[in-house]
Amino acid sequence: VQLQASGGGSVQSGGSLKLSCAASGFTLRFYATAWFRQAPGKEREGVACITSRENKTAYADSVKGRFAISRDLVENTVYLKMNNLKSEDTAIYSCATDVQGVCVIRNGTIKFDRFDYWGQGTQVTVSS
Repeated sequence: VQLQASGGGSVQSGGSLKLSCAASGFTLRFYATAWFRQAPGKEREGVACITSRENKTAYADSVKGRFAISRDLVENTVYLKMNNLKSEDTAIYSCATDVQGVCVIRNGTIKFDRFDYWGQGTQVTVSS
């Protein structure tokens, strides 16, 4: 049972990347899934979330309009398309699930009250 994040890399400011979060051993259908990021010396920030039912999405204020989260239940994978990347988007990006199935925004960021599964991170580096 695991989550596998991939797709990170190095891009110039204004560029795009698409991250993948593949689940194995369980189905994402019953979980809300979110992307979190952490930059050196900064707190972890939840940036995007998709609910278990109805595929409702939520975004942190810092990425709204630039990032898009989606999921493919056949592939059992959640994606994060990141456009117009900025240097401040540089961080390690990880994905996590919450069986409660909902996305909560507090103080402009995504919050999970529990983490059922947590995937290892993938590095995103944006150079100006």
